[in-house]
This record gives sequence, C-alpha cells and structure tokens, in this order.
Amino acid sequence: MIRWLLLLLGGLLLGGIVHLVTMMMAPRTATQDAYARLALNAPVNTMTQIAAPQPGDAILTFMDPAFALAVCRYDLSDGSLKFSVPVSQAYTSVTFYTRQDIAYYAINDRAAGRRVIELDLMTPEQRAQLPEDEDVTAADRLIVESPTETGLIAVRALAPEPGLMPMARASLEAARCQRAD
Repeated sequence: MIRWLLLLLGGLLLGGIVHLVTMMMAPRTATQDAYARLALNAPVNTMTQIAAPQPGDAILTFMDPAFALAVCRYDLSDGSLKFSVPVSQAYTSVTFYTRQDIAYYAINDRAAGRRVIELDLMTPEQRAQLPEDEDVTAADRLIVESPTETGLIAVRALAPEPGLMPMARASLEAARCQRAD
C-alpha cells in the first residue's frame, strides 16, 4: 500500500514539475505573439491604430471593444524614441511591453496630470550616455528605460459610449512614436 502511495505521489510531483516548466516556457517559444502578429500591420517606430475587434477576428487577444487601441512596435537599436499622446476626454492609458509581452511600465492620464503624455524611451545604455544637465528635472522630462531593444507600446483611449468612439480614435490619431534626433 505504501509503495502505491509513493508511486502516486512521485507521479503527481513529476507531473506538476512538467506542467510548471511547460507553462513558463510557452510564452518564450510562441511564434505568434503580439509583436509577430502586429508585424504585418504596424511598421517599426510608428503609431498604428488597430481596428475594433470582431468576433473571431481580433488581431490581439483580450481586446476591449470600449477602448480604441493604437500600438507602436519599437526598435531602440538606432537610438531613443520620443513618444507623445494627447489624453482623451474619458480615459487614456499607455503600457510598455518587452518583446516577450512582459509589461514593464504603465501610465495613465490621471497619473500624468497633463493634457499630453510625453516621454522619452531608451535603453539603460542610452540613458547612461545622456549628459548630466541640472536644468532638466524629472518633472520636465519623463524617461522610461526599456529592458530590451524591441517591444510594444499600447495606447488605449476609452469611449464610454459607442457614439464616442470617433472621439477616442481622434485622440489616438495625434499620438506620435518616432526616433529622437
């Protein structure tokens, strides 16, 4: 009897380990992640609006139909990016993701406290090369450090009612994601 319990316990333990390893490796081995799916529609370092999700035909998973969505696939290998988006009347959020779909920074219109969310996106190496300037403070210049050279910026604007979706899309049309010169 004890032999069967030990075999059962060993099997459950081995199955649990295999399950955990598989679940942790799946996102890293997936070939059709968000970055790859957006490669067809969104050029690098350019803001691109994503069409409203249709049943069975959404470009990204878990898209909320109450939000207008724009994305920027970025590549920081040639230099840092300047990002700006005017806030919509209802709610605007900006989320930064690594190439492996890990969110590393997020800000919304209420946290920004301004009518336009503006920031510089760069790698830690590019940040280290910035000259020390006493006149520029953290309040004047928001700098976000990306842990990877490539990734995604997702901008969402809320349309509280279906009739306000054009207003939300218009605020995203003014969003910019371009190389800093």
